[in-house]
Amino acid sequence: MSIFKDKVLLLTGGTGSFGNAVLRRFLDSDIAEIRIFSRDEKKQDDMRHRLQSPKVKFYIGDVRDKRSVDGAMQGVDYVFHAAALKQVPSCEFFPMQAVRTNVLGTENVLDSAIEHGVKNVVVLSTDKAAYPINAMGISKAMMEKVAIAKGRALGDKGTTTICCTRYGNVMASRGSVIPLWVEQIKAGGPVTVTDPHMTRFMMTLDDAVDLVLYAFQHGRNGDLFVQKAPAATLSVLADALKELYRSEAEVKVIGTRHGEKLYETLVTREEMAKAQDMGDYYRIPCDTRDLNYDKYFIEGNEEISRIEDYHSHNTRRLDVAGMKELLLRLRFIREDLGLQSVEVASEIKCE
Repeated sequence: MSIFKDKVLLLTGGTGSFGNAVLRRFLDSDIAEIRIFSRDEKKQDDMRHRLQSPKVKFYIGDVRDKRSVDGAMQGVDYVFHAAALKQVPSCEFFPMQAVRTNVLGTENVLDSAIEHGVKNVVVLSTDKAAYPINAMGISKAMMEKVAIAKGRALGDKGTTTICCTRYGNVMASRGSVIPLWVEQIKAGGPVTVTDPHMTRFMMTLDDAVDLVLYAFQHGRNGDLFVQKAPAATLSVLADALKELYRSEAEVKVIGTRHGEKLYETLVTREEMAKAQDMGDYYRIPCDTRDLNYDKYFIEGNEEISRIEDYHSHNTRRLDVAGMKELLLRLRFIREDLGLQSVEVASEIKCE
């Protein structure tokens, strides 16, 4: 962790699943200070009492309010921007709230970071931003556009570097389906599945942190990074959980909710045409064309029509055994099954 030695890191939305994972990774490192910025004083108070760490400082504020962001940004070296509205149904009913947090809030964070001379900002996005069909995905897609545009404007000589990460389903993060299904299995069922054939990328929170750190270390202004990940059908995921918990619970198909896709795309074919294969990751550089619109019509790319998206239907597909192996990497699953001691309160069924 030498690149973080004596540095100050700001985590927006820091009381969420990603923030907790970053804290687990960094608390014992040589970092000087980690600032947790969020609007939820209860979660901050719980985290403060649990950690009791002089390295962690707490800032109440909202990314919608630039003045509160400015107050937390003083003296910061690096920013991981995770604050967002992430739930598909709530964003569908309140789309302007998603815009205010995910789009305008991101602009506030980036403007403040640039004004305060922050060295690196990594903005966290989601696979739902690729070919978005719901308000959450649309707002995240706009968030990416805002970050990439600001990175492009700063250029290679900018004192601040802004890049994005896009990842798929983070298993057992707050609000995800795995904790819900575990509760349903423990209650005897049924396990409510929207569509057994629906596929989702499967990543752990540690994978998400690894992706952000990779982008932080390798990113240039306007870059977008994607981690290659396996996927599974919801049917395989449900069967794997039932086998781990030795349950015969019924699986009840309830139908696709509005705003949900059959599969998720991590990299569009347009992005794949310029993506650089970095081994475990794709790096997608920003479009550096200027506003000479003639170029958009006289200089096309025939290769795009021959390229396929990178999505959860065509990536490596997990079977039940592989899904069980991945699930056993989750802390709360291991705790539930008695494979390790309980680190957090039993009612907290997420990572």
